[in-house]
Amino acid sequence: MTQEYTLSEQARLALETDVVTLTQELIRIDSSNWGDSPETVGEAEVADYCAQRLREVGYDPEVYVTTADTRRGVHLRIPGTDPSADALVVHGHLDVVPAIASDWTHPPFGAEIHDGFIWGRGAVDMKNMDAMILAVMRHWARMGIRPRRDVIIAFFPDEEAGMQHGSAWVVDHRPGLFEGATEAIGEVGGFSISVRDDLRLYPIQTAEKGIRWLRLRAAARAGHGSMIHTDNAVTELARAVTRIGDHQWPVRRTRTVDAFLAELSDAYGVEIDGTNTEELVSKIGTLGLLVGATLQNTANPSMFNAGYKVNVIPSEATAHIDGRVLPGFEAEFDQTIRELVGERINVEAVSSDIAIESTFETATFDLMASVLHQEDSGARAVPYMISGGTDAKALSRLEIDCYGFSPLRMPPDLDYWRLFHGVDERVPIEGLHFGVRALDRFLRAV
Repeated sequence: MTQEYTLSEQARLALETDVVTLTQELIRIDSSNWGDSPETVGEAEVADYCAQRLREVGYDPEVYVTTADTRRGVHLRIPGTDPSADALVVHGHLDVVPAIASDWTHPPFGAEIHDGFIWGRGAVDMKNMDAMILAVMRHWARMGIRPRRDVIIAFFPDEEAGMQHGSAWVVDHRPGLFEGATEAIGEVGGFSISVRDDLRLYPIQTAEKGIRWLRLRAAARAGHGSMIHTDNAVTELARAVTRIGDHQWPVRRTRTVDAFLAELSDAYGVEIDGTNTEELVSKIGTLGLLVGATLQNTANPSMFNAGYKVNVIPSEATAHIDGRVLPGFEAEFDQTIRELVGERINVEAVSSDIAIESTFETATFDLMASVLHQEDSGARAVPYMISGGTDAKALSRLEIDCYGFSPLRMPPDLDYWRLFHGVDERVPIEGLHFGVRALDRFLRAV
């Protein structure tokens, strides 16, 4: 399926060396996203860095500003050889979640190399992929390589805090940047899960749950804490929150999750229906928790706020719910929440975003599977859904089919999912070498 792929030993070494250097340099720029706090300033520096690395090999990227000068992104379109072909978006985000240095074995923004890993915040989420994109584009510029279809490089700010200052803003205000694009690849897919020595599953993200962040508000008459109060906002809200927290959401199957469970059953040689989360975790680590979350809607109480003095019954109490919805079951979620909280609780949407599901029966998915197998003879690509959200949500509003494909071959004993937003985030250097070769091979052939 892929065209002839040639990479000399010298070119391979240069590509692999470059991706390691770029990953380290990106991690050393503290682009922590503290939301709307004045502390969120590093995205501008890392955007300028990416643009400079592209300019020094002859490209002319645009650095754009979204909602403030500190919120910057990068855009570059590389023309393909076939003007009739649809464009492909290759995207990454520039921000990272904050890190508390005292919790880490090695400095979170030091990008130090220990035990064959680069350690630091963003090593897997997702400056490793940013570095792979930059390395491949720089390699192409030096070698005079052009893709078949237009490749649109997009580096976004603000993925880690809701995307309103990043991809969501760009899609709303600069949709022309993605003119002609029908597909996109980005984060959270293409990493290996070792089943045995000759078999590794590589989940490719084809679906995401939607977001329903809610604020619940109860109002009642204020009063003295020593009196009898049958109308108490705290009590009323606590009951509603408890009902939500205790609710057992029904299992709802989607095509993506069904396909993933079938692949797991075949790979492990056992029947896996997904309802036994403990069984899944015992077999595939924390990814099993994710699978369980993609079989149902979820609503987790996360914050509760009421009162200002122990002997004053407050007139108002609020709570927040982190809701995640399956594609196709959004209405069921909204109706269930309304029924659970009761008539006296006001429900407000704090943040809401769509659930997405792309088909995996495509030539592009097959090509991902092919290039992974060419780099790893034990590779088997499988579709899967994540319970969180990525910049794919914004791009999908432009009718772009989105896939999570940031290839990495991981050591069999490394729990990849615990590295996301976790302490001691790190990426194996050999995994980066594998990933940049696979990405180069894929983008040349797509």
